[in-house]
Amino acid sequence: MCRRATGGPFAFLVRIEEGDLEWRGEPPAIYRSSPIAQRGFCPDCGSPLFLKYDDDGRFRVTGGTLDHPETIAPAYHYGIESRLPWMDCDNGLPEEKTRESF
Repeated sequence: MCRRATGGPFAFLVRIEEGDLEWRGEPPAIYRSSPIAQRGFCPDCGSPLFLKYDDDGRFRVTGGTLDHPETIAPAYHYGIESRLPWMDCDNGLPEEKTRESF
């Protein structure tokens, strides 16, 4: 799901509490990407902006859209069951399979 939404081999997502996120200018457009989540994107250029699960008060913001993504270090790898075989993520971080089912 994340590969198709971002067009990349994986999604670099940053968890942000709903109350800590402020949209400036026009709010993002939203679409339901699955039975359990919705995604936001820029209504002008189409850039993917976030993933938000229905039962969670946090946004997962696409890291590449942040002003300084280099200041954020990954804490774990999620959704490893769909990792592409040529992707090398052996950096010692915890790994977790996707818990959601559709």
